[in-house]
Amino acid sequence: MARADAASSVPIPVLMAAAGRAVAREVMARFRPCRTLVLVGPGNNGGDGYVAARLLESAGWPVAVAALAPPRPDGPAAEAAARWRGPVVPLRPEEVRRCGLVVDALLGAAPARPLPADAVACLRAATAIVAVDVPSGLDGATGQPSAEVVPAAVTVTFARLKPGHLLMPGRALCGELVLAEIGLPEAALAAATGGEAGIFRNGPDLWSLPVPGRAGHKYDRGHLVVVGGAAMGGAARLAAAAARRAGAGLVTLAAADAAATALFRTGAPGLIVAEPPVEALLEDARRNAWVIGPGLPADEGTRSLLTRAVAAGRRVVADAGALTACAGSAEALSGVAVATPHGGEFARAFGPVGPDRIAAVRGAAARIGGVVVLKGPDTVVAAPDGRAVINHDAPRSLATAGTGDVLAGLIGALLAQGMPAFEAACAGVWLHGRAAPSGPGVIAEDVVRGIPSALAALGAAIGRPTLGNGLALG
Repeated sequence: MARADAASSVPIPVLMAAAGRAVAREVMARFRPCRTLVLVGPGNNGGDGYVAARLLESAGWPVAVAALAPPRPDGPAAEAAARWRGPVVPLRPEEVRRCGLVVDALLGAAPARPLPADAVACLRAATAIVAVDVPSGLDGATGQPSAEVVPAAVTVTFARLKPGHLLMPGRALCGELVLAEIGLPEAALAAATGGEAGIFRNGPDLWSLPVPGRAGHKYDRGHLVVVGGAAMGGAARLAAAAARRAGAGLVTLAAADAAATALFRTGAPGLIVAEPPVEALLEDARRNAWVIGPGLPADEGTRSLLTRAVAAGRRVVADAGALTACAGSAEALSGVAVATPHGGEFARAFGPVGPDRIAAVRGAAARIGGVVVLKGPDTVVAAPDGRAVINHDAPRSLATAGTGDVLAGLIGALLAQGMPAFEAACAGVWLHGRAAPSGPGVIAEDVVRGIPSALAALGAAIGRPTLGNGLALG
């Protein structure tokens, strides 16, 4: 955003005026007039605060300003500060306690730096906070706090969301998130990326689901193999059930051991159950996509199967046991289409995630030459070319055993139907969240049952008719 400001043909004072106007507008839309204190810093974020203070006062609100530091001389914020004619009070908690609302314009979205203790004390004393761009002390790039960050009720940001608005814990600290247009030209935003691969908020505008042909048959929709063992046979069964619901033409549940064969034959009648050895299934090229890992032991046998499936040219989703089987040797995952670790599995295969989730997942994807899905409340999907997606709005009900297996099956089904790996991973993650009921009592089987409704809702939302299992046409 700093580069976009510099590249813009619109002067910074004009953008600052628009940003301050947006903050004032959102304050007046959400709160009754009350005594308001605007906390300002020395940079452009503080300039936005001075503009907002002036506009709120013009609208009849009782407003005062408290400054962390004076604006930088001869900068745009200094010009905005000079136009403020209202009261200026010390930056003290007792001043905050006299007010019903605080506008936090202390620091912007640049890499976070700690707030002085007196500023933190003031924010702690606030009844309600409206943050300008991000709550002060939050890193807009990573969503990580530099130290203590006091949560906002509302955060007003400009032109584009920042990753820190969607990544945890930033998402929880921002409160209601408002994106305001301030007249920053698209050309300036494009120039500011400097050719870097983009970061996107996940949604159907990034991908299109496969469309069954009118004259097609089941093999046109792919044949997915899900490998499972008896010790945790439910995991593979969940993945296979999700894959069938997500439109794979055929799904084979491949038993890694004799005990699993008997278990799997008691399952749904539409499943094909294959006896050991699993590797024999690689001789049939029509079995074009594989899910390896749910319920499998993290041993050399699982790792060997993964290697052989990749070498045979199959599109592989590596999950659970397959990921842990590659602990300390991420290169063993090279060639998989999609890897779907949670935080612990990621750390075992690639090393600690660290504070910058996007950088970590991008690095992992480049390392294995495949798409990596780091699961969590802020799931990040990254491709080897650097494209990254944040899926920020999945329900809390997904935090239960088995839902990761459902996701692996969903992604595997989309791969089997021919979707590119990055798009299949993004679509699978999105549909996974939409298929999950919200509220208490949700289990993984409920997510499987919700997949057709999620597909149908997707078709309705984008104005397309649906066919078959609800896959969108066109």
